Amino acid sequence: MAASDEFETELDASREQVERPLWRLFRAYTPDHAPWLAVGLLTSVLAYGTVLVTPIVLGTTIDAVFTRESAYALPLVPDAWLPSEQETQFWFSTAVVAAALLGGAVLQWVRGVAINYFAHGVMYAIRVDAYEKMQRLDMTFFDNKETGEVMSILNNDTSNLETFFDNALGDSVRIGVIVVGVTTALLYTNRQLALVTLGAVPLLVGFTWWFARVIEPRYTRHRETVGDLNTRIENSLGGIELVKTTSTEAYETDRVRRVSRDVFDANMDVLKLSYFYRPGMELVTGAALLATFVLGGLWVFSGPPLFFSGELTTGEFVVFMLLTQRLTGPMAQLSNIVAWYENALASAKRICGLMDVPVRIEDAPNPVALEDVDGRIEYDDVTFAYESGETVLDGVDIEAAPGETVAIVGPTGAGKSTVAKLLPRLYDVSEPRGPDGPSRERSESDGVTGGAVRVDGHDVRDVRLADLRSTIGYVSQDTYLFDGTVAENIRYGQFDADREDVVAAAEAAEAHGFVQTLSEGYDTRVGERGVKLSGGQRQRIAIARTVLQDPDILLLDEATSAVDTETEYLIQRSLDRLAADRTTLVIAHRLSTVKNADTIVVLDDGEVVERGTHEDLLAADGLYANLWGVQAGEIESLPEEFLARAAESAAER
Repeated sequence: MAASDEFETELDASREQVERPLWRLFRAYTPDHAPWLAVGLLTSVLAYGTVLVTPIVLGTTIDAVFTRESAYALPLVPDAWLPSEQETQFWFSTAVVAAALLGGAVLQWVRGVAINYFAHGVMYAIRVDAYEKMQRLDMTFFDNKETGEVMSILNNDTSNLETFFDNALGDSVRIGVIVVGVTTALLYTNRQLALVTLGAVPLLVGFTWWFARVIEPRYTRHRETVGDLNTRIENSLGGIELVKTTSTEAYETDRVRRVSRDVFDANMDVLKLSYFYRPGMELVTGAALLATFVLGGLWVFSGPPLFFSGELTTGEFVVFMLLTQRLTGPMAQLSNIVAWYENALASAKRICGLMDVPVRIEDAPNPVALEDVDGRIEYDDVTFAYESGETVLDGVDIEAAPGETVAIVGPTGAGKSTVAKLLPRLYDVSEPRGPDGPSRERSESDGVTGGAVRVDGHDVRDVRLADLRSTIGYVSQDTYLFDGTVAENIRYGQFDADREDVVAAAEAAEAHGFVQTLSEGYDTRVGERGVKLSGGQRQRIAIARTVLQDPDILLLDEATSAVDTETEYLIQRSLDRLAADRTTLVIAHRLSTVKNADTIVVLDDGEVVERGTHEDLLAADGLYANLWGVQAGEIESLPEEFLARAAESAAER
C-alpha cells in the first residue's frame, strides 16, 4: 500500500487514520500492568480522602469544644466511640488529625510507587513494541522517513505517555475524590451556602472543554516540530565531517536555528493559551472562595443574608472556608491535566501511526524452511520499481549455479544495487497471492513489478525470512560498525562465537594484522559507525563478520569501491578466499575485480544487455568492452550514446 498523494509518507497517511489512540494504547497495555494501576488508584482515593478529615474535624471541634454551639459528632464515626469530656474530645480530635496526616503520607508513598510502576511499565512496553515494529518495516519506509522523526516517536512520544499515565491519572483521581468529597461535605454541612461555593463548577467545566478543543492542534504541531528538530540535529551530527571540511558550520547552525525557532513558536502557542487558561481557572475558583467568605461571614455575625435562612455556626463556616480552599487548588490543576492529555494524545497518534504502517516484507502464511542450501540463485523475468513509480529493473534474468561467481556490472544507475537488495528481501517484487500462497503468473494487476527471485528453486517470498537472510552473507560498500569493540563487531550476528573464532575470521579477512596494532587489540572501541578506523579497516572488519557467519551464499555490493589500490588488493584477496566454494553474486564498478567471474552480466538502464565471460564480452565489443577500455585507459571515454543514456537516467533519479 502506498501513501496517499496528499500525505508525504506512509507514516503520515497511517497517522491520519488513527482513531481514539490513547484509549487504544490504554486498552492494549493496561492488562499486563493492571495490579499496579489498581493499587495506585485505590491508594489515591484513600490518600486524597484523608485531606477532607482535617477541616471537618477542626470545624466540629470548634463548635463542640470551644464555642459549644453544637454536640461533638464526627461523620461516619458512631457516637458510642466518641468521648464526652471536653478535654478528651480535644485530644481525640488531635489524634484523628494526626492519624489522617500520617496515613495520608504513607498512602501517598504507596500511590506514587504503584502509579509509577504502572506508567513506566506501559512506557517500556510501548517503546519496545514500537521499536520491534519499526525493525519489521521494509527499506521503503526508511527511504522515505527521517531517522530523527522515528527517534522522536520512540523517545519523546513514549515519555509523554509515561507523564500522562503517571501525573494525569493520579491528579485526575485526586481532583475527582476532592470534588466529590468536598461537594458531599459542603452539602452535608449547609446546602444553601454550598450552592454558592459549587456554582463555579459548571463554569470551570465549560472553560476546560473550550481549552481542550483549542489547544489540541497546537500540541500536534508542537510534536511535529520536535520531530523535525531531531531530524535536523541527527543529520547535522551525522555529516559533521562534511560540515567541517566545507566550512559550513554557519549554514548548519542557521538551519538548526530555523527549525528551533519553529519549535519555539509552536511551544509558545501552547504556553500562551495555557497561561491564559490557568489564571482564568484560578480567578473563577478564587471568586467562589471570596463569595463563600463574604456570605458565610455575614451569616455568622449578623444572621442569614439575602434569601438564605437558618443558622451557620462558626465551626461550619471554618469547614466551608477550609474545604473551599481544598477545592480551589485541584480545580486550577485542571490545566495541567488537559495539557498532559493533549500532549499524550498527539504522541499516541504518532505511536499508533507507526504501529499501523503495513509490514510488506514478512513470512508467508506457511513459510518454507531453507535447509541444506546448495546455493542456486535465479532472477526470473524480474521487473521492479520503487514507490516513485520509476522502473529500475525490466525483465532481468540472472542465474548462478551452486559454487559459481556471477558478477553484475554496468554504468551508474543501471540497477545493480537493486538486484543485490532483492535477494535478501530488503525490497520485494510484488505478485498476486492466492489462498494457497503466491501465484507465479504475471497479470496486469502487478503494474510495473513482477517476476521472481529464487534460491534453490524456492521463491524467496515463500522461504522463512530468518532462514533466507542467515544463509546470505552481505558485504556492501556502506560498511556499518556499531559503537563497541572490534571483537563485538566481528561477532555481531554470531554472538556465541569464542575469541579463537573471532581471530580466525579476522585473519581470513586480512584484518588481524592491523587489529593487533590498535591500542587494545580486539577490545579497542571503534566509535560510532566505526569512526576511529579507516575505510579499508572498517571494510575488513565487515568481511571478518561475514567470514564468521559462514554463509552459503555471498552477496558483495561494490565492497571495494571506496578504498585505495593497496587496500583493495588486501580486501579482494580476502573476498576471493571467502568466495571459494560458495555461490557468489558480485555487484562491481571496478571491472578488474570481477574479470575472473564465471559469468558477467551487464546491466544498462535496468535491462540485461550482455552476459558471458570476460573474454567473451571483450570480443563482443559492446558496453562491457567500452567500460573496460575506459577503466584500463585504452579509450578516453564512453561512446556518446552511452553517455547520453546515463545522463538521462541520472536526471530521472
